[in-house]
Amino acid sequence: MDIRSHAPLLHSSSARREALQRMLARQAYRRGDFLLASGQRSEHYVNCKPVSLSGAGATLLAPLLLEQVDPRAQAVAGLTMGADPLVSCVAMAAGLAGRELDALIVRKEPKGHGIGAWIEGPLPAPGAQVTVLEDVVTTGGSCLKAVARLREAGYAVQEVVAIVDRQDGGQAALAAAGLRLKALFLLEHISTPLDHRP
Repeated sequence: MDIRSHAPLLHSSSARREALQRMLARQAYRRGDFLLASGQRSEHYVNCKPVSLSGAGATLLAPLLLEQVDPRAQAVAGLTMGADPLVSCVAMAAGLAGRELDALIVRKEPKGHGIGAWIEGPLPAPGAQVTVLEDVVTTGGSCLKAVARLREAGYAVQEVVAIVDRQDGGQAALAAAGLRLKALFLLEHISTPLDHRP
């Protein structure tokens, strides 16, 4: 996708959203027989990294995700590595918009040297509000790991913003932990064949 050719059309949120939806359907979604990270088997597989790690995809994603982040949040964070490109591009979009919002990366294991940090980035003061970003929510397990580490570090975490919600129990699991889930798309939005789209 050459985003430059669409630049005049992508000033509105709705135009960016439509372009991103088509990009995800082409580059992130596959149908087949897959074993998911949750341990479940599914005929649907969603890998957002070919989109989130592309220049065009990040350009579309960043402002759409930023719109969903609570204005009181001082940082966005997520579990490595799916959330790495998301927190980086959203923090940059916020900076370009004049908003103070830093990016944090939550490790799956503590750093093996130095101070053994679990969280990387410019750490806000304890009590600061942090929004967790996620590429795909299935059961919510990855989000909950990130949230647990952030809360242990003294941060207030109340919401998760995702690109895709697969609707496989993740929203209920997050709600049980006192979290709101906001997703740009549901699985059905990107799994519909492109030739069936208006």
